[in-house]
Amino acid sequence: MSRRERLQAAIDRAPVDRVPYAFWRHFPAVDRSPAGLAQATLRFHDHYGCDFLTITPRAGYPVQAWGCVESDEVLPDGHRPCAGHGVRHAPDWNRIRALDPASADGYVEQLETIIRLGFDRRIGDAPVLLTVFSPLSIARTLAGDRLATDLCEHPDLVVGALEAIADTQARLAELALAEGVAGIFYAIQTASRSAHAEEVYARFGEPHDRRVLAAVRGRSTLTIVHGHGDALMFDRLAALPGHAWNWDDRLTRPTLAEGRTAVPGAVVGGLNQWGTLRDGTPEAAAAEAEDAVAQTGGVGLVVAPGCVLPTNTPDATLAAVVKALGGPLKPLPGVQP
Repeated sequence: MSRRERLQAAIDRAPVDRVPYAFWRHFPAVDRSPAGLAQATLRFHDHYGCDFLTITPRAGYPVQAWGCVESDEVLPDGHRPCAGHGVRHAPDWNRIRALDPASADGYVEQLETIIRLGFDRRIGDAPVLLTVFSPLSIARTLAGDRLATDLCEHPDLVVGALEAIADTQARLAELALAEGVAGIFYAIQTASRSAHAEEVYARFGEPHDRRVLAAVRGRSTLTIVHGHGDALMFDRLAALPGHAWNWDDRLTRPTLAEGRTAVPGAVVGGLNQWGTLRDGTPEAAAAEAEDAVAQTGGVGLVVAPGCVLPTNTPDATLAAVVKALGGPLKPLPGVQP
């Protein structure tokens, strides 16, 4: 099977020749350069032979044009927090206007990264996805801790900004598809009860998620809905339009098997990116992959981490997963097979 055929079979809950798998990570040493990010992503993909390729840009790209200043500090997962927020006072929400991603700072870099990938031969037949963040997740990055207060005390101001952010994200996704990507990796950081009460997400998050996802429906061949964090509102995530769902199934409910019964497409997960892939042994990584297959019968499954890989994840643990699943693996210079 080709990678596209294998992934479509997973979405359709059909038999596969081998269980598909994927890894993705940030590249903080080069991700402020579209050319650097494109080449680092291609090298990573070429080595592990993943069934899809995810462009994982710097986390601050969606908020740069709205006034956020990205720190130079790199966290263990490879992203940089905001050193200065774009929304510091309630009236600042009025300054959040829809952007044209074809020219706006931050966004235009991601479109250039797609162009610089050039759909290189190293991609092969793997679908390419762009990471797109949900509007309420972006609002939290823009405002930090004050978002919760403003949702309560100034909801109309925040809603106006969320509509502008949703317009921008939908336009970004459309432009990315026009440049040739197959779909989007849609990251939702706010459908967690640790972040918001369910009624807050239902009012301020879900309608805008549906708006962005509707913009790619019928055009995206692989939309992955990523639920970030713990205590997920999984029933709401499962009801969003998508092809596959990814969450930290090793760290929070539901389990992979439980999640598979709740979604209409594929589940993407089964690997603990911290405790197993970063800190565990190759044998433990292979065993975790095999357990993911056992939970699902290998049907409707893409084996993957629950979120972005830590930047210091050893090659040996990832290679063990690839070998356990029968995937292709190319040698890295200076690294023992």
